[in-house]
Amino acid sequence: MRLDKPRLPVRIVDSAEELQILINSLEAVEQVAIDAERASGFRYSQKAYLIQIAIRGQGIWLLDPVSDVYLADLIAPLNSKTWLLHAATQDLPCLAELGFHPSALIDTELTARIAGLERVGLGSVCEVLLEIELAKEHSAADWSQRPLTQEMLDYAALDVDVMFELWETLEKLIDESGKSTWLQQEFTHLLDFKPKPPLEEPWRGLPGLSRIKDLPKLKIAASLHAVRDGIAIEKDIAPGRLIPDRSIMAAVNQAPKSRSELANNKEFQGRASRTLLSVWWDAIAQSPGLEISIEPVEKGNGIPNHKSWERRFPEAHHRLEVVRPMVLELASELKIPVENLLTPDYLRRVCFEPQEDVAAQLSSFGARDWQIEVVTTVIQKGLLQAAQPQSA
Repeated sequence: MRLDKPRLPVRIVDSAEELQILINSLEAVEQVAIDAERASGFRYSQKAYLIQIAIRGQGIWLLDPVSDVYLADLIAPLNSKTWLLHAATQDLPCLAELGFHPSALIDTELTARIAGLERVGLGSVCEVLLEIELAKEHSAADWSQRPLTQEMLDYAALDVDVMFELWETLEKLIDESGKSTWLQQEFTHLLDFKPKPPLEEPWRGLPGLSRIKDLPKLKIAASLHAVRDGIAIEKDIAPGRLIPDRSIMAAVNQAPKSRSELANNKEFQGRASRTLLSVWWDAIAQSPGLEISIEPVEKGNGIPNHKSWERRFPEAHHRLEVVRPMVLELASELKIPVENLLTPDYLRRVCFEPQEDVAAQLSSFGARDWQIEVVTTVIQKGLLQAAQPQSA
């Protein structure tokens, strides 16, 4: 069955009166489905431009956080509920910006992962488990535009329309697989979710830049990235809508010696590639004055980037090469994505500097009890195997 329009009645919260109707409806329930639409790819910010709230058997409420709809009055009633979300880590930060924090939550995307489903997007899970095909025409829409079309509002409402029956079906799968305790620990852990802080040197994430070892070229990348980011923040526009990453890399690879040489680079493209050409050239011209290193700044988890281990820390590299396949095999046996079985960074930190009590070490990193119980023996076995003398 294809769904183009929500089955529950939809109300637009555009007045204090409508908001009060929603608040009154929340009083009788413990669980709500909630979703938020951002304008990724269009805006620099990741704030919410639309909030969808569904109450089972009653309806769907659509709220515009950009307009004045007295959202402060909704904070306490909504925060006291259990939230039903899909891919909670995408929506929790933008909802937290508005003062919304669930007292408990259920994540159907995470549930699908733990249950062992191959595809975990909302549309895919609904097709497989509910035989419902959700309309997808507005999945990449600009939700910051005003007014929103009726078709966009219908699309947004569909995301919460299916959540209650989806969770019922997924919960049965989890119960049958004996993973309910694992899942509850994951949900509790998610309540404290915080997005990763910005990278110390975000320009190093440009695709293909890791192959560049020429310092002047790296400085071009750093300078262009910083200037583009500054303009994007000022204009609240997605950086790629000025010039995409591939255009920065085109300038890095060519390393132009003049403004005209940059202008003649056919691979240097983008909406603002020519209108702001002087700005981009100034960034390149001033790049020699930057103070950066060829190797990344080693911060964050306190260990060097694992990509350098083979050359710089061969023993740690060997441990990781032995232990990681064993953890991958365990994940396959349990039908859980390896990143959900254990955060990859935790495994790298153990392999870089293993401690005698691996379980305590994993706990100090933030691994959940169920993860520690499942993976510790395998990791210890791998570390012992890696410590054996290697045959010539």
